[in-house]
Amino acid sequence: MNINEIIIAVAAAGILSVVIGIILSVAEKVFHVEENELQIAVREVLPGSNCGGCGYAGCDSLAEAIAKGEAEVSACPVGGKPVAEKIAKIMGKEVGEFERKVAYVKCDGTREKKHIDYNYVGVDSCAYAAKMPGSSPYSCKYGCLGYGSCAKVCDERAIRIIDSKAVVDEELCVACGKCVKVCPHNLIELIPANAKYRVQCSSRSKGKDVTAACSAGCIACGICAKNCPSQAIVFENNIAKIDYTKCTRCGICAEKCPRKIIKVY
Repeated sequence: MNINEIIIAVAAAGILSVVIGIILSVAEKVFHVEENELQIAVREVLPGSNCGGCGYAGCDSLAEAIAKGEAEVSACPVGGKPVAEKIAKIMGKEVGEFERKVAYVKCDGTREKKHIDYNYVGVDSCAYAAKMPGSSPYSCKYGCLGYGSCAKVCDERAIRIIDSKAVVDEELCVACGKCVKVCPHNLIELIPANAKYRVQCSSRSKGKDVTAACSAGCIACGICAKNCPSQAIVFENNIAKIDYTKCTRCGICAEKCPRKIIKVY
């Protein structure tokens, strides 16, 4: 290679570099997205767990929604009231009434209460066990499988498997919702932490079948709903459901339940 060829190669490389620089500069201007100062400030306050418990893909998405006014300042369940207050200050809003929530397992089927159809031998996972015949080795096809998938995804270690059933430590629970998503039987939901009376069953079976499968199941007799003075109990798919916005915590439902599956907390 002679000197002229070297000069031409260097010149070509230089011109190419300039062209690429111009293209990148134009692209940056064309595709530039203005950063919202409110969004940045809110994002810095959020805990960064990206758990999805707020209903958004992660903290970035939630920060954007709050900045646009599409989500409440108290939308982050992990941050709780302290974070909600900081975000409210940034947004120039009031926090309002803050309701702490906790994960609740709607099943009281401990080992001695639930009947077994067959012995499951396989991966120690609720997702795998739910793919077995009948979606469960137990007679109740809606109850807790007890293999701890919910406990494994809980970053706060707020869930333990006790006597073949998931139990939530509400002092540790931050209501991130990871356990709700991973439970194959949809047994876990987020409820107000101050919910005193709770239905410990999710079976959709009819009364006779419930009794045959578990000694701790709702038979959909309707006695609790009939005796509730505030009409806070309804039945969906053969299971009692408490509307906590109406519940006055009178305790009549728990007192009248013949199966004693409405527990006091």
